[in-house]
Amino acid sequence: MTAEFQLDETVVDRIAALPAVREAAQAAAGLIALWPLTDAMQMDNDAKYAENLQVRITRTMAAMMTGEDVTVPDAEYVYEGADWIPGRPQTIVDALLAANDAYDMMADYSETGDVTLVADAAATLGDAGAADNADVRAVLEAVETSIAPKATDEGRVPPSGDEDEIARRFAVVMVACETLFRVLAGQGAADAARALPVILYANELGERLAIPRVCMDTEAFRGLLDVVAGADDAATALAGIVAPLAASEWTKHREDVLWDPEEAKKRAKEEDERKSKEALAAKFAHVKDDPTKETVEL
Repeated sequence: MTAEFQLDETVVDRIAALPAVREAAQAAAGLIALWPLTDAMQMDNDAKYAENLQVRITRTMAAMMTGEDVTVPDAEYVYEGADWIPGRPQTIVDALLAANDAYDMMADYSETGDVTLVADAAATLGDAGAADNADVRAVLEAVETSIAPKATDEGRVPPSGDEDEIARRFAVVMVACETLFRVLAGQGAADAARALPVILYANELGERLAIPRVCMDTEAFRGLLDVVAGADDAATALAGIVAPLAASEWTKHREDVLWDPEEAKKRAKEEDERKSKEALAAKFAHVKDDPTKETVEL
């Protein structure tokens, strides 16, 4: 039976009011406030963050697909173009190749709202039936209908620095993703591989709503699926798990964009000097003061 998706404003309001979501919205507002980036160093930092994010996400996806230990170097090598890695299982490499193909394929969704891209990405990840899954398409099309009134002529919702609005947009993403999780992975972590497209969809839908991207590891993803499968109010449960991860990710993203290598080097030197002084002071702490001697500053 085709799944019906309706954007329940009551649920959206409830999720948006959660303390964890409010904290995440605050972190998002701090990141969004940096845009549009004009500083060359910050633009370069953001490009590096985006590359690293794809490596992290595809690593998680490949680990979920194979059940094997996928390392950061594995994911980096494949992202950089490798189609085999000496001494590493080809199953891991193939999974990473599929994950990167799906990642790149889904990227156009945030620009176009073309729901076929989501199903095609799912098929790339091994779910051949996704392209013909009427339930998936019904949810995706209903989401597009629900956000259309806020979209500009380019099809995307303009950015907002208002924390209330950010919280509501985040809540919309949570409601949509919870529905897709039920359609694709109703058995929780047991169906984890089938739910992988939702990781990509969540970020692309967020992009359409001007919400920054999120990443999670395999442990968090499996736990998330089990909670959603067993919760009475699954959308709220999902938001309760994702919001703290989002807040941490968005804080990290902002720090990465603002990172200044020269300033970091200066602070590291100052920290080393401080620790050296403290160590020297501790070493001679047992020595009694001699009032007849001159004071020597350490």
